[in-house]
Amino acid sequence: MQGKETLARQYDFLGDGIFNSDGETWKRHRKILSYEFSSRKLRDFSSNIFKKNAIRLADILDSAAKSKQEVELQDLFMRTTLDSICEIGFGLEFGSLSSLLPEVPFANAFDRASEAIGHRSWDLFWRIGRALGLGYEKGLQDYIRLLDAFTFKVVQQRKKSIEEGNKNNEENTREDLLSRFTGFRDQYGEVMYKDKDLRDSILNFVLAGRDTTAITLSWLVYLLCSNPDVLDKISAELTSVLGDTKNVNISEFCELLTPEHLAQLHYLHAAVNEALRLYPPVPRDGKNALNDDVLPDGTKVKAGDRILYLPYSMGRMEFLWGNDALKFKPERWFKDNEFQSESPYKFSVFQAGPRACLGKDSAYLQLKITAAVLIRFFQFKLVPNHIVHYRLGLVLQMINGVKVFVSTR
Repeated sequence: MQGKETLARQYDFLGDGIFNSDGETWKRHRKILSYEFSSRKLRDFSSNIFKKNAIRLADILDSAAKSKQEVELQDLFMRTTLDSICEIGFGLEFGSLSSLLPEVPFANAFDRASEAIGHRSWDLFWRIGRALGLGYEKGLQDYIRLLDAFTFKVVQQRKKSIEEGNKNNEENTREDLLSRFTGFRDQYGEVMYKDKDLRDSILNFVLAGRDTTAITLSWLVYLLCSNPDVLDKISAELTSVLGDTKNVNISEFCELLTPEHLAQLHYLHAAVNEALRLYPPVPRDGKNALNDDVLPDGTKVKAGDRILYLPYSMGRMEFLWGNDALKFKPERWFKDNEFQSESPYKFSVFQAGPRACLGKDSAYLQLKITAAVLIRFFQFKLVPNHIVHYRLGLVLQMINGVKVFVSTR
């Protein structure tokens, strides 16, 4: 379980959402989301949105290539995933990927809140800071209020729209998760998700689907820029699976990215896994023991003990990955020329056991669609002397992003 202290630290931001709940509340979230994420309808809906936003991203990069201006990719990836997850999650098109790249107050407030909440993990006096408005706590409640105002407004508008449709005997055909959650009722006919529950679900879903995917894409491009041999192999695989695409445009190329073709892009999948292994978007995690237990090495655990594990460190351990653990090497995911998955207890990026990530397949879907488009149509070169460094928070974001020069293939 997450534990009372963890829930308290993150409650202002994540409330009682699936990432910040235990017991019956967590079970309810898990049961409903398991059903939704196993739906082919949601997968197809998501796939179309991922392709649409990959095309919009490509248009921006094409303009940058023509103007020969440097671009900061992490911001563009954040915009791509924000637009995608908001349309899938609550049926809104933010338009943050428009050519003008507008300021998005929601995204800014979300980033600042996430960063501040992340600092609570190692600040023993965060409650004092919150009470006095000191340090990272300064301004946090303003960001939370902005997020609340936006999400509650979206919830009210959606409920009103559905109610009006019901009065007119119109079936709710919206495919976004908010619309579906609004209609869930328990065995007694009572609404399962109140406004506060829907607010929490929205913010948890954005955290899961926006930051993590955008950060992985950022680190992937960074690694590919430093490993052109890997880039060449991915390009060759795209041609082998999709055929000669020299004379197709980006929209036509996206139509070729069917589930069947994406499943055959094993080397691209391995490259994505390597980026996740070396730079896991959630670099540390932990759980509280519900009962006394004994770990496999004999360590005794008392009920209530906090057990931390570090996917960032685990991905770099030589005894797990070999003497070349620090090397970006997609080949390590192949055995006898066949792609081999690893145990989630070794490759722990998506967690393991009961709390294994439900959005894993959706994340890979967007990662592979977006990466395939970028690799097929563009080349990237890191801006000289640009420093890539971590930003401390809930996720392993780049503090200065990843700046590149773009050219078309």
